[in-house]
Amino acid sequence: MELLVSILAGYGRVIVALSGGVDSAVVAKAAAIGCGNQAIAVTASSPSLAKGELETARQLAGTIGLHHEVIDTEEFSVAGYQQNAGDRCYYCKSELYERIEEKLPQWNADVICNGANLDDLGDHRPGMRAARECHVRSPLIEAKISKQGVRALAKYWQLEVWDKPAMPCLSSRVAYGVEVTPEKVQWIDAAERFLKETFSLQELRVRYEENGLARIEVPTESIALLVQSPARETIVSTFREIGFQYVTVDLEGFRSGNMNQVLDIVKLRIDIT
Repeated sequence: MELLVSILAGYGRVIVALSGGVDSAVVAKAAAIGCGNQAIAVTASSPSLAKGELETARQLAGTIGLHHEVIDTEEFSVAGYQQNAGDRCYYCKSELYERIEEKLPQWNADVICNGANLDDLGDHRPGMRAARECHVRSPLIEAKISKQGVRALAKYWQLEVWDKPAMPCLSSRVAYGVEVTPEKVQWIDAAERFLKETFSLQELRVRYEENGLARIEVPTESIALLVQSPARETIVSTFREIGFQYVTVDLEGFRSGNMNQVLDIVKLRIDIT
């Protein structure tokens, strides 16, 4: 904790990219302690942000005591983002960081920092390349703090999101190689909110596959709940009303980041095309 706070204090005047998740919340709290009123939090508003996440970020900033700004990003207008190859996140983060960079003089800030933690270095994270290109700092990585350490700090600081499940952007649910559109992510958001509210589920994903297929991932112990009548009929009917053509439940259960398994296949298909 002391190391993280000292690292942020050494940055000078900082902007924390606050998503509303636990990682960026811990960075924001450390910035508030180490930098005081020389730190602000910034959240991007776009169709890829799940409903309620912007309000969560606002509440977090208020609880932590940081001035909060919201900027509109337009990643859906970027061809590389729409194409949704394995580097979609690069275009998203580039758009975010470049928009924040434009505001650095206005906000009287020196450094942008994100919530990447030590565990992110072992996963497919094209957004990290965007961070390097825009000279964004990752204080959690510099302090060698893993996801487990992040949650421990969040709990110690009594941040309400300390046990919040990971909530990547909605576009991450669209299968690689399938075009990302605002309409598709709206469908995903509506479907996930329906499942959470109707079946009291916390961790789940609705993946958008080709031909309008919705692939539902829930913990394996919850699969039976969804496939029995009348729940099955209700889910199919609701998903069809939302816009999906087909509905399936993944028997392997919820796996965060599992779409990365097919990256080589997607790249080959795009290269051939």
